[in-house]
Amino acid sequence: MEFIDDLNPLVEVQPEATVSRTVMQVEGANVVLFSFDKGQELSEHTAAMPVLVQCLEGHLKVTGGGKTVDLKPGGILHFPTHLPHAVYAEKASKMMLIMMRH
Repeated sequence: MEFIDDLNPLVEVQPEATVSRTVMQVEGANVVLFSFDKGQELSEHTAAMPVLVQCLEGHLKVTGGGKTVDLKPGGILHFPTHLPHAVYAEKASKMMLIMMRH
């Protein structure tokens, strides 16, 4: 069993930067935390596996499959394998990415 009692302090927002940190690697999944300063982004890319994205703090605009959603704390979304997507920080934000291995 793997356990993290609080994800938020494991990654900090850095000025004018996007930061990522892998915090868990377990059977079937990797968990990566990201922080974004306001205006930072992950340009359009794809993932080689399905992913779940959850906003932990802030406000993200996420585009994929011809749609854009406002992702705020409490929201979660899923991307299937190879779907082009992008993430933009409307304000300083933190998110959790779960990569689900086959």
